[in-house]
Amino acid sequence: MKYPALLFTALLLGAATSCQDDFTDLTPQGTITYANFWKTDADALAAANALYGYMNNDDMFGRGFFWLINASDDMVTGRVRATAANVRNFTATGDEGDTNKMYGYSYRVIRRANEVLKNVPAMSIDEKLKNRVLGEAYFMRAFSYFHIATRYGDQRAGVPLVTVENMDQNTFPRPASVVANYELMEQDLKKAAELLPLVTAYSGADLGHAHKDAALAYLAKTYVFWAQYDKSKWVLAEQAAEAVTQSGSGRALLNTGKPKEDFHSVFTIQNNWSKEYIWSVVSGKQDGSILPGVLLENKGWGKYNGWGYFQPTLDLYESFEAGDPRREATILSFGDEFTYLGQKQKYSSTNSLTGFQFSKYMEPYTYPATEHLNANGDKPTTDLNVPLMRYAEVLLLQAEAQIMQGKSGDQALNAVRRRAGLPLLTGATLADLKRERRSELAGEFADRHADLVRWGDAQAAYAKPQRGREYADKANPASTYKVVEVWPARTFNPAVHHVWPIPPIDLNNSKIAQNQGW
Repeated sequence: MKYPALLFTALLLGAATSCQDDFTDLTPQGTITYANFWKTDADALAAANALYGYMNNDDMFGRGFFWLINASDDMVTGRVRATAANVRNFTATGDEGDTNKMYGYSYRVIRRANEVLKNVPAMSIDEKLKNRVLGEAYFMRAFSYFHIATRYGDQRAGVPLVTVENMDQNTFPRPASVVANYELMEQDLKKAAELLPLVTAYSGADLGHAHKDAALAYLAKTYVFWAQYDKSKWVLAEQAAEAVTQSGSGRALLNTGKPKEDFHSVFTIQNNWSKEYIWSVVSGKQDGSILPGVLLENKGWGKYNGWGYFQPTLDLYESFEAGDPRREATILSFGDEFTYLGQKQKYSSTNSLTGFQFSKYMEPYTYPATEHLNANGDKPTTDLNVPLMRYAEVLLLQAEAQIMQGKSGDQALNAVRRRAGLPLLTGATLADLKRERRSELAGEFADRHADLVRWGDAQAAYAKPQRGREYADKANPASTYKVVEVWPARTFNPAVHHVWPIPPIDLNNSKIAQNQGW
């Protein structure tokens, strides 16, 4: 499914600038009016399609949320960018242009979901379609809340709850705790799982719409984050993760018994709709996530306009177990051979601060530039879908939930290790789980920073400087190097920095208080 500027989106759900307009005011524009829209199957489908309008936005899942993930010890910013440095150094105000849009954009999606939930039940349309569209709205409302509640809410205050019942108010107070957000997300994801079909029911243009497994997977992840405040949620996280396996969709890891090839094959255009990809940003040459181009070598060795951000640290590189093929499939280091625009070359970089580059999303660049890349390097989209939730993460969520209950998480954890060709573990610990999650999900929207925060590990991790390799001849793949500090140690205050500052424009428009300490 592509994410075009649909007529419904443009004319009925017009964008605005203020908080109230963003998610409470839908003044009809153009020839379609609100009163005559909600009539046909086509109207319901247009409304469902509009729910995904921000998925591929540059300031959302292009690189917007990735600026927050970039705070982790896995990567550094890569280029001089003061606003990004403020975020990474925990000196942000929330007004930074890199990160001040995701919060408001998420509420626009929530508003669209509320419009569907308000209007579709009364429509005289095909019942099967009605259920699916409602399920999509429940899913996208919860999905949007997940990304802002986990980042901006805590036990002292959640993020505003906007539902069908109150969406026409002028102000939206913060709930007393983020638990209120988790409760709504739980309700929505359960309803979505009931109403949505399995992904196996989709084909063609329907691929990319929400489905049952996506709802169950995010329900599991919601419980994992909720467990910070209520340990009873671990058992529910385990059950939701297991439900993905048992859903009937045939979820499985891509595993042909060739570890060096299998993990790499996950991130290929051929496998955009594999049994492993549960939820992703649907991408194409002209539209989609720009993340592959953002991670690419700055200026792309003179052949394509890579942006050179989010570079792996030496600390991440060294964290992999000896012999783990995921390291080479995730990170390019000097001297590594790879194919770029149809020609083999060895990696070197005159731009990388660390001497490394993420390579997970490099497959579209192995072909001639005209085949899978946007001709406009200022919008470096590719034909590769960018994963937001993979089945491997579901297994790791399940293993973590089991370990946290004092049970064995070996089966789920070892399924991931088996694909990597690593020795299987007996009595896997939380430390084993943490390492496995880091190795499997590095450079993905799974969010290493959020993991460190919820585990209580962020303060210690960020008290250490990040390291890289400085090469004597940056143009020579065989050059010698020395280990250098590429980002100084940072002060992470777990009483403040466990959440991010809400953008000031949204505070002003919604008349709510900033997160404490920011």
